[in-house]
Amino acid sequence: MGIDVLVSDDLHLSRFALTALLERNEEIRVVGSADSSLDALEFAESHRPDVVIISFEGADSDAIANAEKVASLPGCRSMLLATAFTRSVVRQAFAAGIGGMVERSVPPRQFFEAIHRVHQGERVFDAELTVAALVNGDCPLTMREFSVLEHVSRGDTVVEIAARLHLSEGTVRNYLSSMVAKLGARNRIDALRIARDSHWI
Repeated sequence: MGIDVLVSDDLHLSRFALTALLERNEEIRVVGSADSSLDALEFAESHRPDVVIISFEGADSDAIANAEKVASLPGCRSMLLATAFTRSVVRQAFAAGIGGMVERSVPPRQFFEAIHRVHQGERVFDAELTVAALVNGDCPLTMREFSVLEHVSRGDTVVEIAARLHLSEGTVRNYLSSMVAKLGARNRIDALRIARDSHWI
């Protein structure tokens, strides 16, 4: 039984090349392609492919959010494909239930294997990077505080953070106050500087 795969990449040539590569594998059938993670989510909601591969670069939080929504659909799994992943992205993807993360530099055989493993229900994450992302050494912040701080690093306001994390504005302010106190910072900007200097974010 083959694996139905949807490919999402906003670059036409990259999407075409990825599709052509996948079609070389007899056990994989490309059932569609999309030029954005939102289009990929809409396709997945309608057609339920086995695995949705979403190309991801930079701090595109929409790609992670949409990959998480795909992963929540019955019978669907999602993977992120990128040139490189930061610890922050690994932490978000792992917590979101995304099936795997694969770097573009991997050989085709390893890429195909990752798709098969994700389809079988396994999670494909680099072990060393994942441990580093989830543990973060001696950092005193909780995972939720990290999420708030990551949004601060993107320039989001308290109102925007509350909406994106489905929290009240008061709760977000409490998290910010807690972070400042735990890190011995002067304010949230200083807390962000400390986290970056410590390579926690």
